[in-house]
Parts: sequence; C-alpha cells; structure tokens
Amino acid sequence: MTFKKRHNTQHQVEHVTLSTVEVSKCVRKSIRRISFAFVILLSFTSFTSKPKVNWLTFEKLETALAQEPKKVIIHFYADWCAYCKKMEDAVYTKPAIVETLNNNYYAVKFNVESKDTIQFGGKEFVNRNLGKRRNAYHEIPEFLAGRKGKTLALPATVILDENFNIEKRFYRYISPKEMLKILKQP
Repeated sequence: MTFKKRHNTQHQVEHVTLSTVEVSKCVRKSIRRISFAFVILLSFTSFTSKPKVNWLTFEKLETALAQEPKKVIIHFYADWCAYCKKMEDAVYTKPAIVETLNNNYYAVKFNVESKDTIQFGGKEFVNRNLGKRRNAYHEIPEFLAGRKGKTLALPATVILDENFNIEKRFYRYISPKEMLKILKQP
C-alpha cells in the first residue's frame, strides 16, 4: 500500500510504502483507541444512571418499621409473569415514582415462588407448597395478598399503613400514571 507523505518545510512529496503487517498494526491500534473511548463513555453514563427504588427484604423491613414507621408497598411477582416484569421496567423506573417510593414508603419486592424461610413479626413464613403443586406460592403473599376462594393473581401490589395494616390491594398491572396517583393519596 502506498501513501503520499508531504513535508511542510520543503513541499516535497515522498512515497511511503507500508506492508500489510504495518497496516494491520495501525488498524489494531485504532480499534484499541476506539474501544478505550467507548469504555470511558460507558463509565460516564453509569455515573449518571437513573435513580432506583430502594427495595427491602422482609427482614430489613421489620427493622426499618421499628426505627421509623412509614407506609409500605409490596410488589409480589413471579419470574414467569410478563406483566410483573412490565411493571418493574415501565413503572418502578419512572423518576417521580422512584422518588415518591424512596421518600414516603418502604418498598418490598417479593417473588411469590420463593423457597426462602422468612422471619417476620416473630413468625416464620415458608413455602409449604413446594413440590406439591405447579405454582407453589409462599405463605407471605398468600397471607397479605390472598383472597378467599380465589387464586393469587399477579402482579399483586399491596399497600399497608405505618402499623402494617392493609390499606389497598391490586391484582393487575398498574400504569405509571395510576401508580403515582395511588402513591400520592393520603
């Protein structure tokens, strides 16, 4: 490959021949520089990431309620639930909702099919249905979001007052606009 190299002082043109090896080295060097710039750009965007909901576990919720009582919102979900994922992606990422939740509520996100044993309120909660049925729901969602004679519908959202009394329950997708309205109600 031949390139023309111009010398500014003498205005002479010199022909420079580069081998294939030299060209590939130049290309690799350029790719490394572009990759480095891309990594730097990505690191800057991670510093300016969107705010996130401060999700708590039930164990941490009990401690937080004892220290500073606040309303509680619980998002019950399952990995297979499309509308649960839609709420997580489209509702719980909106800055106004994140701010309202983080400032005025304790937020708990709980997988209804969890295999964990949960200690809460001096009681132990387990998933007694594991291995017995297909949708093996944990005791906590059945206790807080269950309805007599009906199976638990997902996504389920439960709002509790400062004393952990149920105020509202929703068994469907809640749009961002509706969620903000619900959260701002006294």
